Amino acid sequence: MTADRHELHELVEALPDDQVALAIADVRRRMERPAADSTWPPEFFGIIDGEDAPANVARDVDGFLAGAGFGRDSL
Repeated sequence: MTADRHELHELVEALPDDQVALAIADVRRRMERPAADSTWPPEFFGIIDGEDAPANVARDVDGFLAGAGFGRDSL
């Protein structure tokens, strides 16, 4: 744990109860959040489904995923 993080923990513990909600709101605003336009699940989820999937996909998953386009740079 870094010294700054340790100090933060100590400050949080010493914070008066009536200030906790305000501190939580401030910390939450500082947290990174995924972009609103991001979608879940990613496009590559489920690409191994289907009749064309080889029976031995577990032995060569990297080759199968590469053949399906996974890992290519999008341009």
